[in-house]
Amino acid sequence: MKYKVTIADIAKELNVTPATVSRALSNHPAISLKTKEAVQKTASRLNYKKNTIAASLQSGKTNVIGVIIPSAEINFFGSVVHGIESIANQNGYNVLIYQSNEDMRHEAKGIETFLSARVDGILASIAKNTVDFSHFLEVKARNIPLVFFDRTNDDLGLPSVVIDDFKGAFLATEHLIKQGYKRIAHISASQHISIWNTRLKGYKAALAAHNIPFDESLIYVGNISIESGKEAVKYFFEKPNPPDAIFAVEDFTALGAIKELKDRNIKIPGKVGVIGFANEHFGEHITPSLSTVDQQTVLMGKESIKLLLELISPKEKNKQQNRKIILEPIPIFRESSMKKKKTL
Repeated sequence: MKYKVTIADIAKELNVTPATVSRALSNHPAISLKTKEAVQKTASRLNYKKNTIAASLQSGKTNVIGVIIPSAEINFFGSVVHGIESIANQNGYNVLIYQSNEDMRHEAKGIETFLSARVDGILASIAKNTVDFSHFLEVKARNIPLVFFDRTNDDLGLPSVVIDDFKGAFLATEHLIKQGYKRIAHISASQHISIWNTRLKGYKAALAAHNIPFDESLIYVGNISIESGKEAVKYFFEKPNPPDAIFAVEDFTALGAIKELKDRNIKIPGKVGVIGFANEHFGEHITPSLSTVDQQTVLMGKESIKLLLELISPKEKNKQQNRKIILEPIPIFRESSMKKKKTL
């Protein structure tokens, strides 16, 4: 077994006390620059590795952030994590990623894991089937900083970073209206997750703004998946008066809708227009390319970690705990919704 070098070994080598070595390694102002340099040089030569667990117990900080994402298969969350890590690394924090797999039980287990690891704060996007939020309330009760991103529950009174889902949905629906579509369906998702409820409201508001009556039969509540998009199209086209356009709650659902429409030999966008939400990478590479709404994912990640670091800071103890940052949605109109040709 390889011997592990300790602070006492460095102290013995330099003929100083272990307390002096510990302070030198922590850059304590009471230790001279000459001593600090000698300690650092000796520590490097002896291949000393800092005991991060002991250091965290002493300081009360681990410099670790826990991040819960619903799925690593969705590029959206990968881009958000990229933004999170870029700011975390700049500030000396490490990031632990936990995938809930869209399951409330896995999500709760992730929270439990982070609490056991004594993380300094948690960033989370809620799983689609989460209806019991007690694990998040436990974090709040322990006064551990927690920030939601993208998928939130405003009733919990916790800070969050989101896109303006209402505006994004309004713009997506209005785009279809301006392209000449008359019967616009919406494939939604479970309404207990606020972003999907807000997107439904944005869809309804756009219809109202253009004097188009809301038709309940043009709403399908799915589960944000390719299969959900397929099932929605089957549902709509079994009716005597099917839609001529579809606004899907997110891009995988939109992809499923396009697949089913193609299987039925329904021309897109000539017969039916389609627009999604999220700007997943596959959207620009499928045929027809998918119109969507970009959610500024990297920026969302950066703003989320910045907000969390503010809450972790001792100086921010009295900061507003339920602060909400709302980012601007960016519509991206591609082939799947462009009934009217672009003019120069």
